Amino acid sequence: MNVKKDFSDAVGNTPLILLRSFSEATGCRIYGKAEFLNPGGSVKDRAALYIVEDAERKGLLKSGGTVVEGTAGNTGIGLTHICNSKGYKTLIIIPDTQSQEKIDLLRTLGAEVRTVPAVPYKDPNNYVKVSGRIAEESENAVWANQFDNLANREAHFRSTGPEIWEQTEGKIDAWITSLGTGGTYAGVSLFLKEKNSEIKTVVADPYGSGIYNFVKKGEVLAEGSSFTEGIGNGRITENMKDAPMDDAIRVTDEECLQVVYQLLHKEGLFLGGSTGINVGAAVKLAKELGPGHTIVTVLCDSGARYQSRIFNRQWVESKGLKLPV
Repeated sequence: MNVKKDFSDAVGNTPLILLRSFSEATGCRIYGKAEFLNPGGSVKDRAALYIVEDAERKGLLKSGGTVVEGTAGNTGIGLTHICNSKGYKTLIIIPDTQSQEKIDLLRTLGAEVRTVPAVPYKDPNNYVKVSGRIAEESENAVWANQFDNLANREAHFRSTGPEIWEQTEGKIDAWITSLGTGGTYAGVSLFLKEKNSEIKTVVADPYGSGIYNFVKKGEVLAEGSSFTEGIGNGRITENMKDAPMDDAIRVTDEECLQVVYQLLHKEGLFLGGSTGINVGAAVKLAKELGPGHTIVTVLCDSGARYQSRIFNRQWVESKGLKLPV
């Protein structure tokens, strides 16, 4: 019987989906790695699984233990699913700026959730630093530390990258996605470059993130702001270090919205804002490369986690934007 033995065994092996309307408009084949089809609903299931299993192998996570993490939501959701299936507890520290849907879902899944004010990473009260302190002070607890724990990018080097290579039969010209922790981007980039150094690995970045200027100018410098959640960064994490970055493309919130609604109405895909940044950047890259190229990006998570925001007219207009027709 072709069955999965548990939740963890069901993570990964997601399909590539041809984004037809975007491909037709550019003359390229633009594929989305359907990470929203992971059992926990997002690309972060992969990192969560590798982080937990790495802690188990090292003897850091013992029976009845707690995994503590600072997260914008999806890693916490993935960790909670995996910890539930393995008999661990989760304590999640999340900025109060994140969507209520993700906060509510974490609590529904059984995580202990503490919201904190959103402050820069340099602030000792930043959600990542708070989670690290709590883990250190707690008994029988480990800190997932997704930003700087290399088990994160290892997940994508060992699973996502090989899957993309196999699914495209090695016929891939460019890989482009946004960075939050950098795990997905770095792991896949490192794998694909090992297979073919000619493959372009390109960063997709929202405004408000410093990674675009890091690639272009060598300094982490943020400009503007964005409503997107869980992507962009103001520092180079351990997962990002040494990752090949051939170029970077920036996408505005307005462009992101247009893409998200096109994905919904023309592709039948109900997806979140980070996917809008990814696909928007893939389209720009396709226009730069010209027709005939194969480009792969990530379809990160479901739009259901953002219904009160990017799919809510009042919220969108409060940001000075209009819902796409």
